[in-house]
Amino acid sequence: MEALNSILTGYAVAALSVYALWFYFLSRRLTGPKVLPFVGSLPYLIANRSRIHDWIADNLRATGGTYQTCTMVIPFVAKTQGFYTVTCHPKNVEHILKTRFDNYPKGPMWRAAFHDLLGQGIFNSDGETWLMQRKTAALEFTTRTLRQAMARWVNGTIKNRLWLILDRAVQNNKPVDLQDLFLRLTFDNICGLTFGKDPETLSLDLPDNPFSVAFDTATEATLKRLLYTGFLWRIQKAMGIGSEDKLKKSLEVVETYMNDAIDARKNSPSDDLLSRFLKKRDVNGNVLPTDVLQRIALNFVLAGRDTSSVALSWFFWLVMNNREVETKIVNELSMVLKETRGNDQEKWTEEPLEFDEADRLVYLKAALAETLRLYPSVPQDFKYVVDDDVLPDGTFVPRGSTVTYSIYSIGRMKTIWGEDCLEFRPERWLTADGERFETPKDGYKFVAFNAGPRTCLGKDLAYNQMKSVASAVLLRYRVFPVPGHRVEQKMSLTLFMKNGLRVYLQPRGEVLA
Repeated sequence: MEALNSILTGYAVAALSVYALWFYFLSRRLTGPKVLPFVGSLPYLIANRSRIHDWIADNLRATGGTYQTCTMVIPFVAKTQGFYTVTCHPKNVEHILKTRFDNYPKGPMWRAAFHDLLGQGIFNSDGETWLMQRKTAALEFTTRTLRQAMARWVNGTIKNRLWLILDRAVQNNKPVDLQDLFLRLTFDNICGLTFGKDPETLSLDLPDNPFSVAFDTATEATLKRLLYTGFLWRIQKAMGIGSEDKLKKSLEVVETYMNDAIDARKNSPSDDLLSRFLKKRDVNGNVLPTDVLQRIALNFVLAGRDTSSVALSWFFWLVMNNREVETKIVNELSMVLKETRGNDQEKWTEEPLEFDEADRLVYLKAALAETLRLYPSVPQDFKYVVDDDVLPDGTFVPRGSTVTYSIYSIGRMKTIWGEDCLEFRPERWLTADGERFETPKDGYKFVAFNAGPRTCLGKDLAYNQMKSVASAVLLRYRVFPVPGHRVEQKMSLTLFMKNGLRVYLQPRGEVLA
């Protein structure tokens, strides 16, 4: 027995020695956060969880040099699965999103986590499944009728709901949570545009809507899957406990609502996206089944709600802290509306902006783009590595590992945006004469709307919706933060404000001096 113990002790010492040697050489060649034996970078990740995006930016900034790339690692798990290569340099991002696009799909972990909610929808699929939906959606997003439908929904929610809520807040001298209002507005708009059914969450009494509540619960439960290993959430699912039980019950509500919407559209087609997909056929010439239509519609709802509302929230927070930008936006609005509606300022706020008027707002678009540069709605994205590869900066990424590009960090690098990268300066998006909006020559400096083959199809519609809503508020009101209200980032896949954006409003009065 004593001999056996000696042998086992010897094996243990040998194993630890081999691990220590491997860990020594591993830690020497890695850049980024410190790496500890067995637990890797995990303790530092947990310690900085309340400021995760700034922590990532700090680590990338500390690498110095031309490229900003680092590796976070958990060396106790399977080698490739424990490696997370994090980058923010445009050349690396272009390599991932365009040059080697097929080598960096969503990957099995992401698809498995989101499958119950999004199925094989466009935002949760790769390969031929994704390509078919992409081509179909691309045709629809270029139509004039879809733009007109979006304009009707946006203008209707502004005139008949948002303005009424804000007017009441002014009359009662009560604060409002702009983030909550924008979430409701964009949710109603995207539901109307997608399947022609208005959930009416943006109403005077700010009601809870069963579909909206279930959709939020299902989304949050799905996001938790990314925080757990697949083994843990699959056990919860099999046992019907915890967040998996909430997910199942929420999806039942969502699917019932979607089935009703699909049945209604089969009987009475309209100009919404669902009606358009009802006309489509798969590669075998068959109509798309109901469960596929459900997931297609839900994918568009997920993409169209959070991103615009979050961007608008950060936009108003930045405008409140940069009043000179607000003045320039209002002056631009005045010039455009004087040309389109005349000198009578009462007519300027009788109706929300038409999309054709919004198209002319160059400085406002620059301010929105600058907001997304500093506070991208989706601050980082994850890709799975199919085959061994080398990024343009020479970083080796092994197959089966994860590559993350930090969109949040890109906007905060002096090497990319200059010494004033942390300043809110819309002028950086304008030509020298200030007459035209100008995207960066290196398109991968700005990937808030993704880039490459997966570039957001609804980018132009999103800009017009945001311009219409921003104009509707700024023409009528001046906005002030509630004293003592803390604006903090919520740690999620979307850059929500943790405590919302609580503000007071005052009537603007005369716009022109």
